[in-house]
Amino acid sequence: MNDIRELYQEMILDHSRSPRNFGPKEKHNLSAKGHNPLCGDDVEIHVLRTTDGVLEEICFEGSGCAISTASASILTGVLKGRSEEAVREIFTSFHQMVAGQGDAPAGEGLGKLAVFSGVRQYPARVKCATLAWHTLIQALSEIEEEVSTE
Repeated sequence: MNDIRELYQEMILDHSRSPRNFGPKEKHNLSAKGHNPLCGDDVEIHVLRTTDGVLEEICFEGSGCAISTASASILTGVLKGRSEEAVREIFTSFHQMVAGQGDAPAGEGLGKLAVFSGVRQYPARVKCATLAWHTLIQALSEIEEEVSTE
């Protein structure tokens, strides 16, 4: 179990140090901003959603702690190319995992996102891990109001 925990920590650090899909994209049709006042995390998510509801491109900008940055980075890779319906289902499963809710074993069926299963042990960090996710859902819902974890 220690080996898997170390692997998870290393993946989070890697995505924090070298985030994927980071920076503005010229081509997007949805955006939203999010802020975690407790930690100071700021994120802006940009999405190119096709007319049939597929997230063709996802990128993010901002700054934050290692968990927040890694979560946004991994989110962009895992969700790119998926339908909005699938994204919302994955969001629900991810949120339940990090918040310690639901009956499924931590991370089951979430692939790379399982690296955040340990966040449930640190309730204050749940907001860090889910900020980009709530911001993405806000963008998909086309709500212009900034997301806040408070």
